[in-house]
Amino acid sequence: MASSQETFNKRDKEKKRLKKRLDKQKKVAERKANSQEGGPGNMIAYVDEYGNITDTPPNPATRQRIDAGSIELGVPKRDAIEGSSIRTGKVEFFNHSKGFGFIKESDSQEKFFVHVNNLSEEVVENDVVTFEVERTVKGMNAVRVKKVQPAVL
Repeated sequence: MASSQETFNKRDKEKKRLKKRLDKQKKVAERKANSQEGGPGNMIAYVDEYGNITDTPPNPATRQRIDAGSIELGVPKRDAIEGSSIRTGKVEFFNHSKGFGFIKESDSQEKFFVHVNNLSEEVVENDVVTFEVERTVKGMNAVRVKKVQPAVL
């Protein structure tokens, strides 16, 4: 006589599957009951013009139009520096072997990069010079640099 093919382990697994199915059906029934009273429609939140979260939608009449072209990204342009006025300054550092240096402006104490190609005559450190500034990819550079001759007494 042959014994039953169903073992204790198989019966236990079948009971667990049945229990899972019943639990899932209970959860679905609970969700349906809760959706009628609350639901996702009541969970909508809005952000007002001050950045606060509120449950009232914004009033379209108070909305302001903003021109996207007027928004400036990055560092704001400095119109004062853009002009090609002649400035005076002092050579603070210059490396003749590499061909570059820095000029410190007398008025604003701002430093500008200078390359040997932008010099009209050879300069050394502590020389007083006149120059103009020009915007380049890496920033503002001193161009058309001329040494100021000291006044003869």
